[in-house]
Amino acid sequence: MAARGWKYVDVVLVTGDAYVDHPSFGVALIGRLLEANGYRVAILSQPRHHAPDDFRRFGEPRLFFGITAGNLDSIVANYSGNAKVRDQDDYSPDGNPYFGLKAEKKLRRRPDRATILYSNLAKAAYPATPVVLGGLEASLRRFVHYDYQQQRLRGSVLTDAKADLLIYGMGERAVLEVAARLAKGQDLGGIPGTCERLTAKDMEVRQIVAPVHLPSWAEIQTDLPLFLEAELIVDRQARAYAPEPLLQHQQAAWVVQHRPAAPLSTAELDALYSLPFTRRPHPSCGDVPACRMIRDSLTIVRGCCGNCSFCAISRHQGPKIISRSRDSVLQEVRRLAGQQDFSGTISDLGGPTANLYGTGCDSPQPCKRHDCLYPKVCKFFRIDEQAMLGLLEAVAECAGVKHLFVSSGLRMELLTRTPKLLRQLLLHHTPGAMKIAPEHTEDKVLRLMHKPGLSVLEEFLSLCREIGKKAGKIFHFTPYLIASHPGCTLADTEKMAARLAILGLTIRQFQDFTPTPGTISTAMYVTGLDPETRQTITVARSTGERRSQRQALEFRAAVGTGKSRPAREKELSRTKRRARRGQS
Repeated sequence: MAARGWKYVDVVLVTGDAYVDHPSFGVALIGRLLEANGYRVAILSQPRHHAPDDFRRFGEPRLFFGITAGNLDSIVANYSGNAKVRDQDDYSPDGNPYFGLKAEKKLRRRPDRATILYSNLAKAAYPATPVVLGGLEASLRRFVHYDYQQQRLRGSVLTDAKADLLIYGMGERAVLEVAARLAKGQDLGGIPGTCERLTAKDMEVRQIVAPVHLPSWAEIQTDLPLFLEAELIVDRQARAYAPEPLLQHQQAAWVVQHRPAAPLSTAELDALYSLPFTRRPHPSCGDVPACRMIRDSLTIVRGCCGNCSFCAISRHQGPKIISRSRDSVLQEVRRLAGQQDFSGTISDLGGPTANLYGTGCDSPQPCKRHDCLYPKVCKFFRIDEQAMLGLLEAVAECAGVKHLFVSSGLRMELLTRTPKLLRQLLLHHTPGAMKIAPEHTEDKVLRLMHKPGLSVLEEFLSLCREIGKKAGKIFHFTPYLIASHPGCTLADTEKMAARLAILGLTIRQFQDFTPTPGTISTAMYVTGLDPETRQTITVARSTGERRSQRQALEFRAAVGTGKSRPAREKELSRTKRRARRGQS
């Protein structure tokens, strides 16, 4: 501030991550966007949270504090899916989740439910300054939600934090509107892409018109299946970009969600990624593992129309696919290649799903479902194979680029419809093994996951092997798998392990289902109900049940590594004993 001659800042953005000035980090996107629109922005990165002192570092912001837990939900960052404390935080300096001083060993850089604590500290530092919540944690905890670390339902983070406003979704349009209104001394009511906390009197004065009511906190507490109903309503409204406000009564207030902000256009997305990011951590942060992983990657597409039950991308980024222009991507590639320490390898050209690039909807009527890939690819879904092929070719030809990889996940049902693209990816742009995400093999579990059936995986592998046979190559795949998803039994997991072996796939990466806030799968986990039939389903909640399913996959993974037969038999015997203990 002194170097710039600033006596004040307009906005202080608070984040639970080390600050990395890279467009893959949400706080960097928002900070650079505000800066480009003439606002003075300061970043308060990983503040100490035992007192409000750090929140006074830049003085009182003229407009507002913007609070985010970081790129991850703070509970996901701090705890495994089985609620075990993590000793590694890839978004902290050197991966160290603690501040480093012996006296503060128990003081994590990112506190649990960071959005709430940061909001309270900001209010303690400057009570009159508006506090605006945003980011993934706030977005997915904006209504009644499940906290797997506490193993209970919680009210909206907006009411718990006593903040002035919550921005949900990607937030670019809303944050600019918030800044503009506060600069003019106007109120923050009714901004698209935001949620407000209102009293009963506020509701009368504002005259909220024809809202959609979600089951209230009190109703859900007395009738748990209503939690699933609430999540399904939120999901339908989000996919439809519905204009009606959503209301949910909390303990002592109403949470009002206004209509979603319109997705950015291609031109707007291009402009956002053209901002002057250094693509480096702030010098005070040192080495940040998450930056190392994505430093030489580029985002080419935003949004996902897959709507997997266990995934929050559709709800946070939106179901509409927005692709950057080829020129915009090439300009970013040239900036990256011009950096002195660029290795010559672009580690990823992707997004939530890389091969959604260039896709879109050709429906003659406005679509309210935006559910383009389930149970099969929609007839109005537009696939442009040449768009991705042309982009890969153009990027590979850029000066300084020696290797170009696509490391993001890929949708198999789309790759079977784009054989030229699939061949190009397999032969030239796959770093070792291609990442695919069948998640499971059993159709009854796949239906609950909102994923297509096993036949898609079989067709995909058959096509890949045909391509490999013609090219004289053997391709390898890394299938992402989920154990203990609601509706999945130990028998289902054992069938999956056996079926993957028959398909010739080696189990490398799998995880226990984690009931994170804001997903339909988490609502299934909490209520034990099938979202389509409302029938009871099996849910592996105990540590033993989850361990049994995980070990069924671990044993198959051990077989795939070529361990000796005695070692495999010993492992199998151990797995069966653990499974029996888990079931009891």
